[in-house]
Amino acid sequence: MSPTRRTSRRARGSTAHVEPDERWAVSYADMVTVLMCLFIVLFAVSNVNKGKFEMLANSLATGFGHERTKAGADTTPGLVIPPELVDKKGVEALTARATVEYESLEALRDRMYAALAAEGLQDTVEFSIDDRGLKVGLVGAETFFTDNSTALSAKADAVLNAIGGVLGGVSNQLSIEGHADHRSAAFPFPTNWELSAGRATQVARFLIEQKAIPGARVRATSFSDTRPVAQGDSPEALASNRRVDIVVESNEQDQVRALIPSVAAAQGRAALRGPGNGG
Repeated sequence: MSPTRRTSRRARGSTAHVEPDERWAVSYADMVTVLMCLFIVLFAVSNVNKGKFEMLANSLATGFGHERTKAGADTTPGLVIPPELVDKKGVEALTARATVEYESLEALRDRMYAALAAEGLQDTVEFSIDDRGLKVGLVGAETFFTDNSTALSAKADAVLNAIGGVLGGVSNQLSIEGHADHRSAAFPFPTNWELSAGRATQVARFLIEQKAIPGARVRATSFSDTRPVAQGDSPEALASNRRVDIVVESNEQDQVRALIPSVAAAQGRAALRGPGNGG
């Protein structure tokens, strides 16, 4: 074979190995497609509803303690908004609802007072209205219970019978809260916790069994001797602390209930023994 033919064959073989590799074009096309999708998403995001975006931004800013933007904070019920960030109309609306709730509790108190007055028992009960609702408590030396006892006194029966009929006509939850004086409990009660719990339970049972108040509306709670209303060891102080308070809980939400004390203070009737009398 001549040198010329061998050289030509080598040249042709060499040319077959240097053909361009175009597989890179596939990866390049994938990258261009991904970039196109990215820009489409960015374009779509840039066209959000401005009003909804402002509401979201304001809610987040308010939650982190920053100033609101021009659109104002979103005060949708359920959000915790600092008072200074709620607009004037929002405050007025909450105050109006608190006033209505206070007047409703006041009307309930007046009905109970009238029922007690009909039995000559109007001086045995003290009423107070606060952010929890309407609290009904017995006052004076003659209270619900005798020393180290959960048995209801005759006067307690009469008082519960009078107010129970009124409580049966409302839908509020009732918190029955038992208390004891500071002296140690004696047999059969291991501690004042059991003693005060027994007192609360007796009142709850009376309202449920004697006045047909639904049990789902009643809750009995024990406070032992942790919340005295009178100090000292006098018979009157000890008797005042052997008590059960009936709290007619407000049906309003927290923001409204928080304004009830200020409404009551404005009307000068936060704690009363009877309608129109300070106490």
